[in-house]
Amino acid sequence: MNTVGYILAAILILLEIVAITFAWRAIKGSRTPQGAIGWVVFLIAAPYLGVPLYLFLGHHRYQGFILSRRTSERVVEGIRAHGEANVPATETVMPTVVFERISEFPAVGGNSMRLLIDGEETFGEIFRAMDAASDYILVQSYIVNDDGVGRSLKEHMVSAAKRGVKVRFLVDAVGCIKLPASYFTELKEAGVEFVNPKETPGAKTRFHLNFRNHRKTIIIDGKTGFTGGLNFGDEYMGLDPTFGHWRDTHVRLEGPLVAQLQLVFAEDWHWASGEVLIDELFWEPEKAEDDMTALLMATGPADDMETGALFFFSCIAQAKERVWIASPYFVPDTDILTALKFAALRGVDVRILVPEVIDHTVPWLAAFAYFDEIRGAGASVWRYNDGFMHQKVVLVDDTLAAVGTTNMDNRSFRLNFEAMAMFFDPRAASATERMLEADFERSFRLEKRLSEQPRKIRLGAPVSRLLSPLL
Repeated sequence: MNTVGYILAAILILLEIVAITFAWRAIKGSRTPQGAIGWVVFLIAAPYLGVPLYLFLGHHRYQGFILSRRTSERVVEGIRAHGEANVPATETVMPTVVFERISEFPAVGGNSMRLLIDGEETFGEIFRAMDAASDYILVQSYIVNDDGVGRSLKEHMVSAAKRGVKVRFLVDAVGCIKLPASYFTELKEAGVEFVNPKETPGAKTRFHLNFRNHRKTIIIDGKTGFTGGLNFGDEYMGLDPTFGHWRDTHVRLEGPLVAQLQLVFAEDWHWASGEVLIDELFWEPEKAEDDMTALLMATGPADDMETGALFFFSCIAQAKERVWIASPYFVPDTDILTALKFAALRGVDVRILVPEVIDHTVPWLAAFAYFDEIRGAGASVWRYNDGFMHQKVVLVDDTLAAVGTTNMDNRSFRLNFEAMAMFFDPRAASATERMLEADFERSFRLEKRLSEQPRKIRLGAPVSRLLSPLL
């Protein structure tokens, strides 16, 4: 064997050693057995591919955020007590205790919610609220594009800053990887404070592409809040010819729930910048006349428990008559799949609303590998085909409605930082029911089994399901 051969052999041996080390880490650290097995097989069988991918995708806990969040929580502990505990929740039919324990937020009364359907209504409401801000604006989004909608957001932030409103802007490093430096330059010149996504702790010091802050948050003066499925881009206005009409849902919030949403933003900002915002923000929003009981379900990989999956599991488990879930992706883990089947077998009206139009091919295909199982138990699958559907909405019985950023997939369960505004109120449930009924009218009920689907789906679904722990 010549010198080159010895070098190659040494590299392969080193790769195998590293692969075995990473495989052991995967066994110890993976949150699911399926994920651990997937990584072990991949790393040992193809170390030249597995090792580099594990560096980027193999982390299962966000240690940097955990440490920062503990520090942040010490700072905001008093705010939690002062800002929420003094506003008692009204009586509700749906028990709130499990959701309070998962979210570590109390259910509070005195809130209002208004559903915002699609981009025109959502962006109109957000931009009008920004124009009316008198003290400060907090903006957080997973994706901001340098296009018509993205530039409109910039113009409203710049305009607010120039009239003396304090504006803070926070985005995800992966979601905004294409956002040009010139975008931030204009914000800086106007006095808008922001965290450069290329300089956030995760992106700067370690391979954390697998963890993403998927939250979308707008706070106006600590009194009005917005969250939901829409990012800032032209496609969310239905202007992308590939997707056509873009079906999405945001929600406008007033009342103490805004303080909870603001607190999550403050924690994210503290982690990203090191700056504590508590003393600069308003924490006592007035109670809204609607007096709805609500809480914010903020979940992510820094939590001790698998809060994203527990949110869905708890909603499904507490359903007595119906559970309707709208999500662009349907890649449930074993627990959620079992809960859905058990609910359907109990006679609960289980409906899953997903898009017919393809956004990301692999999760779209993977979903077909689960449809037969849940349909066999009595659940129904509805495929929205009036454009692309991106909303994240849950409706349980006549008393619980949730709108936010959490998809029904392993990524949202375990890898993304997410937020859902949960309302324990028949009025919120009724409004959500009317909205989803209109969506079902623009959808068709799936009747074909996987074996009856086109060849691409028959072959692609089971293969894509193998990647479900990463989707």
